[in-house]
Amino acid sequence: MVQSMKVLVDPLSGLMPHFSCHNLQGAESDELAAASKLEDGVNFYQTVIPNVAKLFHIDPDVKRPALVLLKKEEEKLNHFDGQFEKAAIANFVSSNKLPLVSTFTRESAPVIFESPIKKQLLLFVTKNDTAKFISVFQEAAKFFKGKLVFVHVEMDNEDVGKPVADYFGISGNAPKVLAFTGNDDGRKFLLEGEVTVDNIKAFGEDFLVDKLKPFLKSDPIPESNDGDVKIVVGNNFDEIVLDESKDVLLEVYAPWCGHCQALEPTYNKLAKHLRSIDSIVIAKMDGTTNEHPRAKSDGFPTLLFYPAGKKSSDPITVDADRTVVAFYKFLKKHASIPFQLQKPTSTSKTDDSGSSDVKESQ
Repeated sequence: MVQSMKVLVDPLSGLMPHFSCHNLQGAESDELAAASKLEDGVNFYQTVIPNVAKLFHIDPDVKRPALVLLKKEEEKLNHFDGQFEKAAIANFVSSNKLPLVSTFTRESAPVIFESPIKKQLLLFVTKNDTAKFISVFQEAAKFFKGKLVFVHVEMDNEDVGKPVADYFGISGNAPKVLAFTGNDDGRKFLLEGEVTVDNIKAFGEDFLVDKLKPFLKSDPIPESNDGDVKIVVGNNFDEIVLDESKDVLLEVYAPWCGHCQALEPTYNKLAKHLRSIDSIVIAKMDGTTNEHPRAKSDGFPTLLFYPAGKKSSDPITVDADRTVVAFYKFLKKHASIPFQLQKPTSTSKTDDSGSSDVKESQ
């Protein structure tokens, strides 16, 4: 039954008239009904009246059954041309129900991230530049229907856009296009060059075949890095942490984290004790401004150990007491390259950090 046309004014609703030769019952109607149960945000309709179907841009003389998705967006119509069965219909709806470009808001966020299409292209642009670049983004989106979700983020919107830009490591006011593999994977890639239809199209095609270099949040690489605790940032992570010739202990911390601040003296003393061991690197990385797919943390601080010669494997999460001696024993057990401390230079017998225990454990 076709209801009021008011349904068309709801931007999250689709109008899907389906008509067969004789009635509203049968296998095709059953398939449509089954598909409708998979989509809570789309309204399904069917009709056998050609003149009614014509109102919804279906040719009365078209081969039946015919099906169309209507949206209140730049791209208003999508015609179905697949096999008339539940799975194909559901896939058609899920691939086309979003607009060519979805603006990121609190309301649209669940629809975007719950889409079966996980890979996204995000345009980060200021409010003043939106009109200039959104049409370019929409034109490029036409080439990737059903393959990528295109999202517009107003990055100077303090309520929504700016937190999203900060999350992805986007700074400045220049328009940027970022590819995102979705929360399960979490890899990001940044378009280098101008925001044009041709550049976005080439970028999207390379994204689909996994030919892009990941984009990582990163502080500047330190000009000098000679301290006992080495400073790791996103852009020198591979060089320091994934060096196959070194056993590396990495702390992922946050500057505001009280537990991280409490750990710092112990961590510094551990590094000082081991400064003469060339095969071991004690390092730390600010997890709020740097990232790497091999250094995932669920909280701060996170301590990860990367054994030499095994950098292709996942790191070992350090589950030890936060004392120098406990860390030392952990390293002795898990280090790929055996090591021995030099003869202690201090005669101190007690130390709150457990340094005397380290000497005894030699």
